[in-house]
Amino acid sequence: MRRFLLLYATQQGQAKAIAEEICEKAVTHGFSADLHCFSESDKYDLKTETAPLVVVVSTTGNGDPPDTARKFVKAIQDRSLPADFFAHLRYGLLGLGDSEYTYFCNGGKIIDKRLQELGAQRFYDTGHADDCVGVVLDLGLELVVEPWIDGLWAALTKHFTSVGGKEEMSGTLTAASDASPRTDPVALELLHVESQVELLRLDDSRKKDSEVLEQSAVNKESSALAADFESSLTRSGPPLSQASLNIPALPPEYLQACLQEPLGQKTNFSYQPGDAFNVICPNSDSEVQDLVQRLQLADRLEHRVFLKIKADTKKKGAALPQHVPEGCSLRFLFTWCLEIRAVPKKAFLRALVDHTSDGAERRRLQELCSRQGAPDYNRLVRDARACVLGLLRAFPSCRPPLGLLLEHLPKLQPRPYSCARYFLNLTTIGLIFQITISPRTTNFFHLPNDPSAPVIMVGPGAGVAPFIGFLQHREKLQEQRPGGRFGAMWLFFGCRHKDRDYLFREELRHFLKCGILTHLKVSFSRDARVGEEEAPVKYVQDHIQRHSKQVARVLLHENGYIYVCGDAKNMAKDVNDALVEVISKEVGVEKLEAMRTLATLKEEKRYLQDIW
Repeated sequence: MRRFLLLYATQQGQAKAIAEEICEKAVTHGFSADLHCFSESDKYDLKTETAPLVVVVSTTGNGDPPDTARKFVKAIQDRSLPADFFAHLRYGLLGLGDSEYTYFCNGGKIIDKRLQELGAQRFYDTGHADDCVGVVLDLGLELVVEPWIDGLWAALTKHFTSVGGKEEMSGTLTAASDASPRTDPVALELLHVESQVELLRLDDSRKKDSEVLEQSAVNKESSALAADFESSLTRSGPPLSQASLNIPALPPEYLQACLQEPLGQKTNFSYQPGDAFNVICPNSDSEVQDLVQRLQLADRLEHRVFLKIKADTKKKGAALPQHVPEGCSLRFLFTWCLEIRAVPKKAFLRALVDHTSDGAERRRLQELCSRQGAPDYNRLVRDARACVLGLLRAFPSCRPPLGLLLEHLPKLQPRPYSCARYFLNLTTIGLIFQITISPRTTNFFHLPNDPSAPVIMVGPGAGVAPFIGFLQHREKLQEQRPGGRFGAMWLFFGCRHKDRDYLFREELRHFLKCGILTHLKVSFSRDARVGEEEAPVKYVQDHIQRHSKQVARVLLHENGYIYVCGDAKNMAKDVNDALVEVISKEVGVEKLEAMRTLATLKEEKRYLQDIW
């Protein structure tokens, strides 16, 4: 079987899931994939790899590669590496990202560019999947991911054929013999396919004239039937209901779940200013109740869930899901761990087919996951934002085991909140509200180690939250070191209305009065400003430009730091443009040179962004 190396780098599991899908599909196309995370560097060696390489990599933070790829990226960024270091490599890369962010798919682009610089060549065009295109998570990715995977197999076949039949067979490189192309199995296979296609063409040309009128009549009849029948989630009409279907291969099941009795625990963790908490918003209790009722597990809600890999599974590299705590209750699992509202992917629909007893329901599920049924899937599942509970209600004879749901339902994603943000205390109105949190360290968005270094903070709206933590920390530090030397702290804050949106107003006034905050520049974008000597300042970037001399002095002459937090789509880009203007104006250089200066500040970790 023809072997290729498949590497992924993931932050929230998206790239891993796609890589696993590629790995499973490879077998049906006559290939064998060695699947590894980039962080598992002891299991692969690109310096000596002779098989083609397939890479799936996501993007995190402000255009950074995932944490699991940072060590690899740092290694290949070594400028002492020769230009032919990876000249032996042939690769294809799929990058995942969100076009709402400034540096779209930058994690993949960084690796792609560096592989090219080190001599590697693409055997397949790079794909960039946009998570922003779809109406919900994963759907925009699907528009690029599925076609990219579909085209991968032809590209791999072409690659193996182009190297003269030199293929890795079950992990061993077998050199091609000096025999004629007729003895090469890949060439023979292609010749056979080509000959069959040619026969079909000849046969088709003989029948074509006689079939034109017949096909025209069939098309008119099908169109009339379709006009009289509107397909639904549970029923289809012609021509789909009468078509032969190309359905995906059945994903191998690999999890076995057993239920026991309940336990609980507490966890303590530390953090520092600039870090954030991951806050999980739970699934509604009513939806959880409905789901377990449908699964016939309502009487076992408090039982503990234990998972193990099925002994007879055919899934390569099967692993227990890390987002399912061992021994958690079934209620906890569906409330805090799984995204039960996620739109089911086609692989999930395909898996449900084998657990559906009614023939008509089985056929409809097959249609929805088939290539022919793609329009129905897009309209009735994807665009309608169907969920697993909706599917189980629509197909009553479908009885999936718990393990199958755990294989296909994604992790319930947390929402990051700065350590300084507040939550509504519902106990004041007689309610007790429980949330689940975990630390989300940014690893970079922290105050400089040297407190004498000046700091500029740019945080409009909710982006001000981590800077409240910065200021609280500085206040405590100055109390502990009364004779210490501390750098200036600037804050550029903005909101729409002074009377409605001025977050942390009293806290900021306190820090300013105490001298912790040395400069506070506030702008209100929607308030009318009348009778002022200066033109009103609407946005934080306007204030930055108004104080261009001071900003340039802090960054370029006092080795200061600038932190930007908040909206990635507009604000971060506008602030970046304003900084380019400031440097260009105050230093007297062209904008291109000013951009290089900013890039240097980023490399030195003195221009830091935490944007979303």
